[in-house]
Amino acid sequence: MYKNLVGRAVLAWVTACFLSPAFAQTSAPQVPLKIGFVYVTPVTDAGWVRQHEDARKAVDAALGARVKTTYVENVAEGADAERVIRDLAQQGNKLIFTPSFGYMEPTMKVAKDFPDVKFESVTGYKLAPNVATANARYYEGRYLAGIAAGRMTKTNVAGYVAGFPIPEVLQGINAFTLGMRSVNPNAKVSVVWLNEWFDPPKERDAAMALFNQNADVVAFHTGSTAVMAAAQERGKMAIAYHSDMRRIAPDAQLVAVTHQWGGYYTQRAKAVLDGSWKSGNVWGGVKEGMIRVGDFGTKVPKAVQDEVLARQNDIAAGKLQPFRALAADVRDNEGHVVIAKGAQLSDEQILKMNWLVEGVQGRVSR
Repeated sequence: MYKNLVGRAVLAWVTACFLSPAFAQTSAPQVPLKIGFVYVTPVTDAGWVRQHEDARKAVDAALGARVKTTYVENVAEGADAERVIRDLAQQGNKLIFTPSFGYMEPTMKVAKDFPDVKFESVTGYKLAPNVATANARYYEGRYLAGIAAGRMTKTNVAGYVAGFPIPEVLQGINAFTLGMRSVNPNAKVSVVWLNEWFDPPKERDAAMALFNQNADVVAFHTGSTAVMAAAQERGKMAIAYHSDMRRIAPDAQLVAVTHQWGGYYTQRAKAVLDGSWKSGNVWGGVKEGMIRVGDFGTKVPKAVQDEVLARQNDIAAGKLQPFRALAADVRDNEGHVVIAKGAQLSDEQILKMNWLVEGVQGRVSR
Protein backbone atom coordinates (compact mmCIF):
# COMPACT_ATOMS: atom_id res chain seq x y z
CA MET A 1 0.00 0.00 0.00
CA TYR A 2 2.76 2.43 0.97
CA LYS A 3 4.69 1.63 -2.19
CA ASN A 4 1.61 2.26 -4.32
CA LEU A 5 1.02 5.65 -2.70
CA VAL A 6 4.63 6.70 -3.27
CA GLY A 7 4.49 5.49 -6.86
CA ARG A 8 1.31 7.43 -7.50
CA ALA A 9 2.81 10.58 -5.95
CA VAL A 10 5.96 10.36 -8.04
CA LEU A 11 3.90 9.75 -11.18
CA ALA A 12 1.69 12.74 -10.39
CA TRP A 13 4.76 14.95 -9.83
CA VAL A 14 6.42 13.86 -13.07
CA THR A 15 3.21 14.34 -15.03
CA ALA A 16 2.64 17.79 -13.58
CA CYS A 17 6.19 18.87 -14.37
CA PHE A 18 6.19 17.65 -17.96
CA LEU A 19 2.77 19.05 -18.73
CA SER A 20 3.30 22.43 -17.09
CA PRO A 21 4.02 25.33 -19.46
CA ALA A 22 6.99 26.46 -17.39
CA PHE A 23 8.68 23.07 -17.66
CA ALA A 24 7.97 22.87 -21.38
CA GLN A 25 9.60 26.25 -21.91
CA THR A 26 12.72 25.45 -19.92
CA SER A 27 13.24 21.87 -21.08
CA ALA A 28 12.43 22.28 -24.78
CA PRO A 29 13.12 25.87 -25.89
CA GLN A 30 12.26 26.75 -29.45
CA VAL A 31 15.33 26.43 -31.63
CA PRO A 32 15.74 29.58 -33.74
CA LEU A 33 15.97 29.32 -37.52
CA LYS A 34 19.56 29.99 -38.49
CA ILE A 35 19.82 32.22 -41.56
CA GLY A 36 23.01 33.01 -43.45
CA PHE A 37 23.75 35.90 -45.81
CA VAL A 38 26.68 36.18 -48.23
CA TYR A 39 27.82 39.63 -49.36
CA VAL A 40 29.94 40.33 -52.42
CA THR A 41 31.59 43.48 -51.03
CA PRO A 42 32.36 44.82 -47.56
CA VAL A 43 29.43 46.25 -45.64
CA THR A 44 29.59 50.00 -46.24
CA ASP A 45 27.35 52.93 -45.35
CA ALA A 46 25.48 52.79 -48.66
CA GLY A 47 25.21 50.64 -51.76
CA TRP A 48 24.11 47.18 -52.87
CA VAL A 49 25.36 45.31 -49.82
CA ARG A 50 24.10 48.01 -47.44
CA GLN A 51 20.54 47.40 -48.64
CA HIS A 52 20.85 43.65 -48.02
CA GLU A 53 22.38 44.23 -44.61
CA ASP A 54 19.46 46.52 -43.76
CA ALA A 55 17.16 43.72 -44.92
CA ARG A 56 18.91 41.24 -42.63
CA LYS A 57 18.34 43.61 -39.73
CA ALA A 58 14.70 43.93 -40.77
CA VAL A 59 14.36 40.13 -40.48
CA ASP A 60 15.85 40.26 -36.99
CA ALA A 61 13.51 43.08 -35.97
CA ALA A 62 10.42 41.36 -37.36
CA LEU A 63 11.06 37.82 -36.12
CA GLY A 64 13.16 38.35 -32.99
CA ALA A 65 14.17 35.19 -31.12
CA ARG A 66 12.60 32.98 -33.79
CA VAL A 67 15.66 33.55 -35.99
CA LYS A 68 19.40 33.84 -35.65
CA THR A 69 21.06 35.58 -38.58
CA THR A 70 24.69 35.86 -39.60
CA TYR A 71 26.59 37.18 -42.60
CA VAL A 72 29.92 36.87 -44.35
CA GLU A 73 31.10 39.96 -46.23
CA ASN A 74 33.49 40.65 -49.11
CA VAL A 75 33.16 37.19 -50.67
CA ALA A 76 34.45 36.94 -54.23
CA GLU A 77 32.24 35.27 -56.80
CA GLY A 78 33.41 31.78 -57.78
CA ALA A 79 35.34 29.29 -55.65
CA ASP A 80 35.39 31.52 -52.57
CA ALA A 81 31.63 31.88 -52.72
CA GLU A 82 31.09 28.12 -52.91
CA ARG A 83 33.34 27.58 -49.90
CA VAL A 84 31.52 30.20 -47.82
CA ILE A 85 28.04 29.01 -48.81
CA ARG A 86 29.02 25.42 -48.00
CA ASP A 87 30.41 26.49 -44.62
CA LEU A 88 27.16 28.27 -43.76
CA ALA A 89 25.17 25.14 -44.64
CA GLN A 90 27.49 22.95 -42.55
CA GLN A 91 27.09 25.35 -39.62
CA GLY A 92 23.36 24.60 -39.51
CA ASN A 93 21.91 27.54 -41.41
CA LYS A 94 18.63 26.31 -42.90
CA LEU A 95 18.00 29.39 -45.05
CA ILE A 96 20.81 31.05 -47.00
CA PHE A 97 20.54 34.23 -49.07
CA THR A 98 23.14 34.71 -51.82
CA PRO A 99 22.55 38.19 -53.32
CA SER A 100 24.89 38.44 -56.28
CA PHE A 101 24.58 37.16 -59.85
CA GLY A 102 27.96 35.44 -59.66
CA TYR A 103 26.80 33.41 -56.66
CA MET A 104 24.21 31.54 -58.73
CA GLU A 105 26.38 28.61 -59.83
CA PRO A 106 28.07 28.14 -56.42
CA THR A 107 24.61 28.20 -54.81
CA MET A 108 23.34 25.52 -57.17
CA LYS A 109 26.36 23.30 -56.44
CA VAL A 110 26.00 23.54 -52.66
CA ALA A 111 22.21 23.12 -52.80
CA LYS A 112 22.62 19.66 -54.35
CA ASP A 113 24.57 18.51 -51.30
CA PHE A 114 22.19 20.07 -48.74
CA PRO A 115 18.63 19.23 -49.82
CA ASP A 116 17.24 20.17 -46.39
CA VAL A 117 18.58 23.73 -46.65
CA LYS A 118 16.62 26.46 -48.47
CA PHE A 119 18.55 28.84 -50.71
CA GLU A 120 17.52 32.22 -52.12
CA SER A 121 19.56 33.13 -55.21
CA VAL A 122 19.03 36.87 -55.53
CA THR A 123 19.57 38.08 -59.14
CA GLY A 124 20.11 34.47 -60.25
CA TYR A 125 17.75 32.62 -62.57
CA LYS A 126 18.37 28.90 -61.99
CA LEU A 127 15.86 27.00 -59.84
CA ALA A 128 15.95 23.74 -57.88
CA PRO A 129 13.55 22.18 -55.37
CA ASN A 130 15.46 23.94 -52.57
CA VAL A 131 16.62 27.01 -54.56
CA ALA A 132 14.36 29.98 -55.25
CA THR A 133 15.27 33.07 -57.23
CA ALA A 134 14.37 36.70 -56.70
CA ASN A 135 15.17 39.90 -58.49
CA ALA A 136 13.87 43.43 -58.75
CA ARG A 137 12.83 45.47 -61.76
CA TYR A 138 15.62 47.98 -61.28
CA TYR A 139 14.95 49.34 -64.74
CA GLU A 140 11.68 50.87 -63.52
CA GLY A 141 13.59 53.08 -61.12
CA ARG A 142 16.19 53.83 -63.79
CA TYR A 143 13.51 55.14 -66.15
CA LEU A 144 12.21 57.48 -63.45
CA ALA A 145 15.72 58.68 -62.64
CA GLY A 146 16.19 59.37 -66.34
CA ILE A 147 13.21 61.72 -66.26
CA ALA A 148 14.85 63.70 -63.46
CA ALA A 149 18.18 63.75 -65.31
CA GLY A 150 16.52 64.83 -68.56
CA ARG A 151 14.84 67.76 -66.82
CA MET A 152 17.97 68.86 -64.93
CA THR A 153 20.81 68.51 -67.45
CA LYS A 154 22.21 71.67 -69.05
CA THR A 155 24.64 69.96 -71.44
CA ASN A 156 22.21 67.24 -72.62
CA VAL A 157 24.90 64.70 -71.81
CA ALA A 158 24.70 62.14 -69.03
CA GLY A 159 27.38 59.66 -68.05
CA TYR A 160 26.90 56.07 -66.91
CA VAL A 161 29.53 54.07 -64.99
CA ALA A 162 28.69 50.40 -65.54
CA GLY A 163 30.02 47.19 -64.04
CA PHE A 164 29.46 44.30 -66.45
CA PRO A 165 27.36 44.09 -69.65
CA ILE A 166 24.84 41.61 -68.27
CA PRO A 167 21.13 42.04 -69.13
CA GLU A 168 20.33 43.66 -65.78
CA VAL A 169 22.86 46.44 -66.43
CA LEU A 170 21.79 46.90 -70.05
CA GLN A 171 18.17 47.17 -68.92
CA GLY A 172 19.17 49.98 -66.57
CA ILE A 173 21.17 51.93 -69.14
CA ASN A 174 18.41 51.63 -71.73
CA ALA A 175 15.59 52.52 -69.35
CA PHE A 176 17.55 55.51 -68.03
CA THR A 177 18.15 56.73 -71.58
CA LEU A 178 14.52 56.23 -72.58
CA GLY A 179 13.34 58.09 -69.49
CA MET A 180 15.77 60.92 -70.15
CA ARG A 181 14.79 61.26 -73.81
CA SER A 182 11.08 61.07 -73.01
CA VAL A 183 11.39 64.62 -71.63
CA ASN A 184 14.53 65.73 -73.46
CA PRO A 185 14.84 64.22 -76.98
CA ASN A 186 18.31 65.76 -77.44
CA ALA A 187 19.80 63.94 -74.46
CA LYS A 188 22.65 61.46 -74.90
CA VAL A 189 24.22 58.97 -72.50
CA SER A 190 27.90 58.00 -72.53
CA VAL A 191 28.86 54.65 -70.97
CA VAL A 192 32.13 53.57 -69.37
CA TRP A 193 32.48 49.82 -68.70
CA LEU A 194 34.60 48.81 -65.70
CA ASN A 195 34.19 45.02 -65.70
CA GLU A 196 34.18 45.34 -61.92
CA TRP A 197 31.34 45.56 -59.42
CA PHE A 198 33.34 47.19 -56.66
CA ASP A 199 36.48 49.21 -57.28
CA PRO A 200 36.11 52.72 -55.79
CA PRO A 201 39.24 54.22 -57.43
CA LYS A 202 38.20 52.98 -60.89
CA GLU A 203 34.62 54.12 -60.31
CA ARG A 204 35.84 57.59 -59.38
CA ASP A 205 38.20 57.80 -62.37
CA ALA A 206 35.40 56.78 -64.74
CA ALA A 207 33.09 59.46 -63.36
CA MET A 208 35.80 62.10 -63.67
CA ALA A 209 36.44 61.07 -67.29
CA LEU A 210 32.73 61.41 -68.08
CA PHE A 211 32.60 64.87 -66.50
CA ASN A 212 35.56 65.82 -68.67
CA GLN A 213 33.51 64.71 -71.69
CA ASN A 214 30.78 67.28 -70.96
CA ALA A 215 28.47 65.11 -68.83
CA ASP A 216 26.88 67.18 -66.09
CA VAL A 217 24.91 64.31 -64.54
CA VAL A 218 26.06 60.74 -64.00
CA ALA A 219 24.43 57.44 -63.06
CA PHE A 220 26.17 54.21 -62.15
CA HIS A 221 25.77 50.47 -61.66
CA THR A 222 28.61 49.60 -59.31
CA GLY A 223 28.88 48.86 -55.62
CA SER A 224 30.43 51.88 -53.89
CA THR A 225 29.65 55.56 -53.36
CA ALA A 226 32.70 56.73 -55.33
CA VAL A 227 30.71 58.14 -58.25
CA MET A 228 28.57 60.21 -55.90
CA ALA A 229 31.65 61.56 -54.14
CA ALA A 230 33.20 62.47 -57.50
CA ALA A 231 30.08 64.41 -58.51
CA GLN A 232 30.11 66.26 -55.20
CA GLU A 233 33.78 67.12 -55.68
CA ARG A 234 33.27 68.41 -59.21
CA GLY A 235 30.04 70.30 -58.54
CA LYS A 236 28.08 68.02 -60.89
CA MET A 237 24.86 66.03 -60.48
CA ALA A 238 24.44 62.31 -59.85
CA ILE A 239 21.79 59.61 -59.47
CA ALA A 240 22.22 57.56 -56.30
CA TYR A 241 21.77 53.83 -56.72
CA HIS A 242 20.92 51.06 -54.26
CA SER A 243 20.73 53.53 -51.32
CA ASP A 244 20.03 57.14 -50.50
CA MET A 245 23.49 58.76 -50.71
CA ARG A 246 22.78 62.36 -49.71
CA ARG A 247 25.18 61.95 -46.79
CA ILE A 248 28.01 61.43 -49.29
CA ALA A 249 26.80 63.88 -51.92
CA PRO A 250 24.47 66.40 -50.28
CA ASP A 251 24.72 68.90 -53.14
CA ALA A 252 25.15 66.48 -56.04
CA GLN A 253 22.35 63.97 -55.52
CA LEU A 254 19.33 64.51 -57.76
CA VAL A 255 17.35 61.44 -56.73
CA ALA A 256 17.97 57.92 -55.43
CA VAL A 257 16.84 54.61 -56.87
CA THR A 258 16.65 52.41 -53.78
CA HIS A 259 16.17 48.67 -53.38
CA GLN A 260 13.91 47.45 -50.59
CA TRP A 261 14.61 43.82 -49.61
CA GLY A 262 13.42 43.69 -46.00
CA GLY A 263 9.83 42.72 -46.75
CA TYR A 264 10.77 39.93 -49.13
CA TYR A 265 13.45 38.47 -46.84
CA THR A 266 11.12 38.51 -43.85
CA GLN A 267 8.35 36.83 -45.86
CA ARG A 268 10.69 34.05 -46.97
CA ALA A 269 12.00 33.47 -43.45
CA LYS A 270 8.43 33.21 -42.18
CA ALA A 271 7.69 30.66 -44.89
CA VAL A 272 10.55 28.45 -43.69
CA LEU A 273 9.35 28.78 -40.10
CA ASP A 274 5.76 27.79 -40.89
CA GLY A 275 6.69 25.12 -43.44
CA SER A 276 5.18 26.87 -46.46
CA TRP A 277 8.45 27.73 -48.28
CA LYS A 278 8.45 26.73 -51.93
CA SER A 279 10.88 27.26 -54.75
CA GLY A 280 9.86 29.84 -57.30
CA ASN A 281 10.81 33.03 -59.08
CA VAL A 282 9.92 36.54 -57.91
CA TRP A 283 10.56 39.61 -60.05
CA GLY A 284 9.11 42.58 -58.24
CA GLY A 285 9.33 46.29 -58.88
CA VAL A 286 7.68 49.54 -57.93
CA LYS A 287 4.26 47.91 -57.55
CA GLU A 288 5.58 45.31 -55.09
CA GLY A 289 7.56 47.86 -53.09
CA MET A 290 10.95 46.39 -54.04
CA ILE A 291 12.03 49.49 -55.98
CA ARG A 292 11.46 53.06 -54.89
CA VAL A 293 12.53 56.42 -56.28
CA GLY A 294 12.74 59.44 -54.00
CA ASP A 295 15.22 61.15 -51.65
CA PHE A 296 15.45 64.16 -53.95
CA GLY A 297 18.31 66.60 -53.63
CA THR A 298 17.83 70.24 -52.75
CA LYS A 299 18.49 71.39 -56.33
CA VAL A 300 15.52 69.52 -57.79
CA PRO A 301 12.48 71.80 -58.29
CA LYS A 302 9.20 70.63 -56.86
CA ALA A 303 7.70 70.43 -60.35
CA VAL A 304 10.34 67.88 -61.35
CA GLN A 305 9.85 65.93 -58.13
CA ASP A 306 6.10 65.85 -58.67
CA GLU A 307 6.57 64.68 -62.27
CA VAL A 308 8.86 61.82 -61.26
CA LEU A 309 6.58 60.71 -58.44
CA ALA A 310 3.54 60.86 -60.74
CA ARG A 311 5.29 58.60 -63.24
CA GLN A 312 6.23 56.28 -60.38
CA ASN A 313 2.54 56.00 -59.55
CA ASP A 314 1.83 55.28 -63.22
CA ILE A 315 4.32 52.40 -63.20
CA ALA A 316 2.78 51.00 -60.01
CA ALA A 317 -0.66 51.17 -61.62
CA GLY A 318 0.52 49.50 -64.84
CA LYS A 319 -0.10 52.62 -66.93
CA LEU A 320 3.58 53.10 -67.80
CA GLN A 321 6.01 50.45 -69.02
CA PRO A 322 9.56 51.64 -69.77
CA PHE A 323 9.96 49.13 -72.60
CA ARG A 324 6.72 49.92 -74.44
CA ALA A 325 6.87 51.83 -77.73
CA LEU A 326 3.96 54.24 -77.93
CA ALA A 327 4.62 57.01 -80.46
CA ALA A 328 7.28 55.41 -82.66
CA ASP A 329 9.59 52.45 -83.11
CA VAL A 330 12.37 52.14 -80.55
CA ARG A 331 15.75 51.51 -82.19
CA ASP A 332 19.08 50.42 -80.84
CA ASN A 333 22.13 52.63 -81.28
CA GLU A 334 23.02 50.79 -84.49
CA GLY A 335 19.69 51.66 -86.10
CA HIS A 336 17.84 48.36 -85.74
CA VAL A 337 14.21 48.32 -84.55
CA VAL A 338 14.14 46.62 -81.14
CA ILE A 339 10.59 47.55 -80.09
CA ALA A 340 8.05 48.14 -82.85
CA LYS A 341 5.55 50.96 -82.46
CA GLY A 342 2.66 49.80 -80.29
CA ALA A 343 4.58 46.78 -78.96
CA GLN A 344 5.93 46.01 -75.52
CA LEU A 345 8.83 43.76 -74.59
CA SER A 346 7.91 40.59 -72.72
CA ASP A 347 9.68 39.66 -69.51
CA GLU A 348 11.61 37.02 -71.43
CA GLN A 349 12.84 39.62 -73.92
CA ILE A 350 13.81 42.03 -71.16
CA LEU A 351 15.73 39.31 -69.35
CA LYS A 352 17.70 38.55 -72.53
CA MET A 353 18.46 42.17 -73.43
CA ASN A 354 21.77 42.47 -75.28
CA TRP A 355 21.57 45.85 -77.01
CA LEU A 356 21.95 49.55 -76.25
CA VAL A 357 19.17 51.92 -77.18
CA GLU A 358 19.43 54.90 -79.52
CA GLY A 359 20.95 57.82 -77.65
CA VAL A 360 23.57 55.74 -75.88
CA GLN A 361 27.13 56.45 -76.97
CA GLY A 362 29.05 53.24 -76.53
CA ARG A 363 28.95 49.55 -77.31
CA VAL A 364 28.07 46.42 -75.39
CA SER A 365 31.49 45.50 -74.00
CA ARG A 366 32.30 41.78 -74.24
